[in-house]
Amino acid sequence: MTDVARAAGVSPMTVSYTYNRPDRVSADSRAKVLRSAAALGYAGPDPSARSLRYGATRTLGVVLGEHLTYAFDDPGAVVFLAGIAEVCAERGYGLLIVPTATGDEDPARVIAAAVDAYVVWTTTDDDPVLDAACGTRRPVVVHGGPGRGGTTLIGIDNRAAARAVGAEVFATARHPAVLSFPVDRSRDTFVRAGVDPDTVAYPVTRDRLAGYRDAARDLGVDWSRVPVGVCRGNDEAEARTVMRELLASTPDIDAVAAMGDQLALGALRAASGRVRVSGWDDSEVARTYGLTTVAQSLREQGAACAGAALGDPVSDHRDAWRLVRRASTAPDGR
Repeated sequence: MTDVARAAGVSPMTVSYTYNRPDRVSADSRAKVLRSAAALGYAGPDPSARSLRYGATRTLGVVLGEHLTYAFDDPGAVVFLAGIAEVCAERGYGLLIVPTATGDEDPARVIAAAVDAYVVWTTTDDDPVLDAACGTRRPVVVHGGPGRGGTTLIGIDNRAAARAVGAEVFATARHPAVLSFPVDRSRDTFVRAGVDPDTVAYPVTRDRLAGYRDAARDLGVDWSRVPVGVCRGNDEAEARTVMRELLASTPDIDAVAAMGDQLALGALRAASGRVRVSGWDDSEVARTYGLTTVAQSLREQGAACAGAALGDPVSDHRDAWRLVRRASTAPDGR
């Protein structure tokens, strides 16, 4: 800036105002500064240095906990991020997606992110990324869990919702099953009967399993005999594979509660219409294929997470869900 001021024949303060408060500089002086800056190859104040000076980046960080492509491929993530982006756009904030689940460098990547606050997509109780975000002393909002002191938790009551949809899909079942999201950060796929929810590291998966177990017990079904097929994510193709494994181990399965609409679609296709099926999220897939599902607004939850991270009062979304009954749980199946 000093060099530019000398070349333009103005004060360093005039150069500073040209970039930071242009309304306080005459058109002639501003033109001189910009010409001199261009001749010297000076592009203006460094944004990172400016954020250090003013103590704010006006950028909100989203810690995804997934491969970066997940933000664009997964229907739920797309809608959730749209809600965050809406709030950022309204308030003149940028949005930085911080992908993790890639290795030991994840916590350092989170700490190094030049953001004013974090929204953390649901993760495990033991995820070091959450410790890293909290350690920065910036505001941290967690979607779906885990809850932790010093953070804000936003999400629905997954256990109550799972109990409701489980009661619907298991109502006439003699041999129910579950298609589940991952149980821990290893994301192994497996089929096992009677998975204990208390052993599950992901709070969303844990609460949904507990709700399905509640529904099974309410109907007199022995949970220890209910097979659970665990998938790596909300992927229809993988759900078909895991569903085929479920049917190989328990051929008489007649009802499946799936933790996502994509998983439910995979179950429908693998079972060739032989089972009652429920999904989760009320996505376009659920409406197209007549899936009974749990409706929730991930866009509203995303907006609430962003607002809370930026200082808004925290809204309660625990009861912001509803059961949607469709043909996939009709008495004669689909």
